[in-house]
Amino acid sequence: MTRIAIADDHQLFAQGVANLLKEDNELEIVGVFRNGLNLLRFLDTNPLDLLITDMNMPGMDGLALIESIKKRKLDIKIVVLSMYDDEKIFKNCLKQGIDAYVLKDADPDELVYTIKEVIEDRHIINFQRILKQMDDDVQYDDIYRLKFQLSKREIEVLKLILEGKTNREIADHLALSIFTVETHRKHIHSKMGVSNSIELMRKTQEMNL
Repeated sequence: MTRIAIADDHQLFAQGVANLLKEDNELEIVGVFRNGLNLLRFLDTNPLDLLITDMNMPGMDGLALIESIKKRKLDIKIVVLSMYDDEKIFKNCLKQGIDAYVLKDADPDELVYTIKEVIEDRHIINFQRILKQMDDDVQYDDIYRLKFQLSKREIEVLKLILEGKTNREIADHLALSIFTVETHRKHIHSKMGVSNSIELMRKTQEMNL
């Protein structure tokens, strides 16, 4: 069973989400909380696998709650369920290491699917929908930089890898040595949690990148 808590001050909405997830016998709703402070008190004595949190809550908002969980180094997956289709809010959440960001007007099936993907450690985030107003190159660069902490040069190398370029071709294109390209490739694999180019391409496809 995956232990799930919901933090949202809109009780009718939160209870609706809880009832939706209760239909899955692999998910256990252990609590619905009106704000981040109440949720943190719960975490003092109770284990949790996954948190679904709103952004705008009294006492302690969603971002502050996420920051507190990360500072405590708790092994909790975090899904943000928000009404805000806002680039700045999304980037701040992404920087904190969230696992998914879903808009409240999404279909119920989309929320359940996302939660299942996060539980399986596939980290599906609907980047296109949240950042639809941004230029494609800018949005992808920001995702790689914030989510995976890639440097500007590593992002350049990554894009060429995804185009199917060899180390020699990448080196020639960026005026680098092959050794430098190989080093960047190793860092990219490490930061994105993959062991080879096939896994790298699969991961970017799963994340709609």
